Amino acid sequence: SIFKQTLQVVGIVTFSAALMVSVAEAAPAKRSVVKKTQAVQTVSKKVISSRKSARFVTKSPRKSVVIVVAPPKPSFGQLAGLHSVHDPLDLKSSVALVIDQDTQEVLFSKNDNAVVPIASLTKLMTGMIVSDARLPMDETITITQDDVDTEKGSRSRLRVGSSLTRGELLHLALMSSENRAAHALGRTYPGGLPVFVGLMNAKARMLGMKDTRYVEPTGLSSLNQSSAHDLATLVNAAHSDPMLRELSTSTGYQVAVGRQTLQYNNTNRLVKNPEWEIGLQKTGYISEAGQCLVMQTKIAGRKLIMVFLDSAGK
Repeated sequence: SIFKQTLQVVGIVTFSAALMVSVAEAAPAKRSVVKKTQAVQTVSKKVISSRKSARFVTKSPRKSVVIVVAPPKPSFGQLAGLHSVHDPLDLKSSVALVIDQDTQEVLFSKNDNAVVPIASLTKLMTGMIVSDARLPMDETITITQDDVDTEKGSRSRLRVGSSLTRGELLHLALMSSENRAAHALGRTYPGGLPVFVGLMNAKARMLGMKDTRYVEPTGLSSLNQSSAHDLATLVNAAHSDPMLRELSTSTGYQVAVGRQTLQYNNTNRLVKNPEWEIGLQKTGYISEAGQCLVMQTKIAGRKLIMVFLDSAGK
């Protein structure tokens, strides 16, 4: 029995990890205390983690605590059974599409018409709307409380009151998927957020993206949804914009915020790999969407558009 020693109790927890090698975004775990006795002055905790489990050892003369780490919520694709569809590449993504950008030949497809949440892939459309408007990129924008994520509670190094230029915010939104940056871009658009979101949906319709819907500019809402075919159309259109190509494939960027200089890196580690020639990319993650990635790249002399959605692993 684990209670042989009155000074020690061991709680065993299990959790699921969803990782894609090119994605650095993550969602915070939820913890709840399921058993608690008298409070004490000192508690020492040792965490032993592995790929599928973690152990919390709590020592105290008067307290016994068992902590449970809740597993991530299943994605829409998992709930819909999309992961039960097998493919010859044994992808961890339940939705995938690879096409030749020039000929539109489909080289690989998997559940490519399924409509699922797209997480921060949303920011590609956000960038297109800002770029199309030809707004001054040197205009200063201040982060406000309205830009704080109340949907998922995600963190940001851009504190309320921080001021950056529109160009800097766009760079951070596309390269490192900065949520407050993306939201501030939509909030400060002429006419405000409702006009901005309306333009996102109008642009999608104009491009022929019939399966796509946007409700906000960051991708934190699971109501931002699309299909692999629609996203391939979006990548093709965004790739025609030199600014979006440059900012989305930037490997790193520094911004001055007050007295601090903040270093941001690209969420897609493949942009630093010399074996990859990437012309445009965007990553995304929320629990409802799984790990997501879109890219325009060149392989074996062919320009390809790749869409991978709802990945449950590398």
